[in-house]
Amino acid sequence: MTELDEELIALRRQIHRHPELAGAERETAGLVAEQLRAAGLEVTTGVGGHGVVAVLDGSADGPAVAYRADMDAVDARTNVLPIPRSGRVFDEGFASRVPGVEHLCGHDLHTAIGVGVARTLARGSEPVRGRLVFVFQPAEEPLRGARAMLETGLVQRLAPREFYAVHCSPFPAGTIAVSPGYGLPGLDHVRIVLPGGDDSIAAAVASEVAALGTVEFPRSIDEYHARFRTLVAPQIAATDQGSVCVAHWTARTADGHPAAEILLRVWPQERLPELRARIERIAVAAGGHVEHPVDPFPAMVNSAELSTAAGRYLTTALGPESVVWARASWPFNCEDFALFLNEAPGAMLYLGVADTETGINGAPHAPDFAADERAIGHGVRAMAGLLTHRLAASRPSS
Repeated sequence: MTELDEELIALRRQIHRHPELAGAERETAGLVAEQLRAAGLEVTTGVGGHGVVAVLDGSADGPAVAYRADMDAVDARTNVLPIPRSGRVFDEGFASRVPGVEHLCGHDLHTAIGVGVARTLARGSEPVRGRLVFVFQPAEEPLRGARAMLETGLVQRLAPREFYAVHCSPFPAGTIAVSPGYGLPGLDHVRIVLPGGDDSIAAAVASEVAALGTVEFPRSIDEYHARFRTLVAPQIAATDQGSVCVAHWTARTADGHPAAEILLRVWPQERLPELRARIERIAVAAGGHVEHPVDPFPAMVNSAELSTAAGRYLTTALGPESVVWARASWPFNCEDFALFLNEAPGAMLYLGVADTETGINGAPHAPDFAADERAIGHGVRAMAGLLTHRLAASRPSS
């Protein structure tokens, strides 16, 4: 383990002890900005909230490639996966000191890795030809931060040609996965407003819509891992990868009408109009009508070309045993990295942080999420190499 690895683990633990919810990432952003300035990068803070953007200009002209890390923690009371806590605790020495707020999705590791990549490349151990843009994003969990940063126009003015990110995953530590053409589903909020005052009608309608789902949330860590293993099953490429995950509950509108509240996670996104039409028919049959309180959030789709190129580079650089090819969309989470990929093609890579021998599950959003911290250094070295490789590969010919 290098001295930088140890410093990044210490940074991760400091962030882990002091988790900050979406929109409140002031201390985390301050730590990031301090380290990036000390490394000699040009740093802008307060971008779309507490976002941080840092620029590293290389020794020769070339294109810009961007790297994104997210910083916010999770409200443990509204955590997205309803999996019971196993009782095992792996971070007793640096546990969260903020009641009800935890880094259950690995954003503390993402932040430490992003800082590590920037520091590694700033010290010149890898030649940089062009410009690297480091985007440290707030408010990923509520899917607000990427939009807020993009609305400032700063990222667009820096004109990245490609965009990359890393996310923790329950693959074994020491591995990194690529997922060409796949990604994470979009999110659509549908409200079915019904006549009268009988809440049982809303419950029945919600159940009928829920029956449109093709997957259910895993109910245990074992089931979570069984689902996750399908991502790399060889036969998966030959099957229909469509999935619909439905969350539903009943509520009351402002004027007292019963309503069925529906969240749809849909993959591929092209299936959404069909599902909306089917929900409309269910609503009308029950004497109600459909409302869409917000526009649907887009699916995150990894570039097939750039993901494949990343996988080939990493296979050469790290060895074939270190690279996993994931062939499906994980149906239970959304990602606002999708909006950055709408600005420039790129990919999210999945960094293995699990260790089955010690019981470290590496399962984001599990209530006892834990990560093998040795993965931080592995992620830094993999991504530092990939970014410099992509700068060289995407240079325009003279």
